[in-house]
Amino acid sequence: HVQLVESGGESVQAGGSLRLSCVASTSSYSSYCMGWFSQAPGKEREGVAAMNNPGTPHYPRSVQGRFTISQDHARNTLILEIDSLAPEDTAMYYCAASGPWRWDTDDGVTCDQWNRYNSWGQGTQVTVS
Repeated sequence: HVQLVESGGESVQAGGSLRLSCVASTSSYSSYCMGWFSQAPGKEREGVAAMNNPGTPHYPRSVQGRFTISQDHARNTLILEIDSLAPEDTAMYYCAASGPWRWDTDDGVTCDQWNRYNSWGQGTQVTVS
């Protein structure tokens, strides 16, 4: 399992933007799918962005165009940028990892297989008003 620590959540005005970061403690960062999940009050946790190495992004249709996932491999850091924030984006945002994978043999694995994620951070709260 990977240790994950998120940061960047805060209270913001609707229409604003946020940048969330997640630092992963692992010596094999490139072997993992890395993703972001959100959990709004009273709702189930759902995947909102994912990325593998070399960095193919995956987004559910509900967030396409507003959410951007990226990575800083040198710092084992996963980033989520959210634009045009709306009150319905209010949620706890979790960084997660699935793997490790061998990309040369695990060709059935894609990083938008949300039920494969098994390492989780503590979450960072985003509140939009």
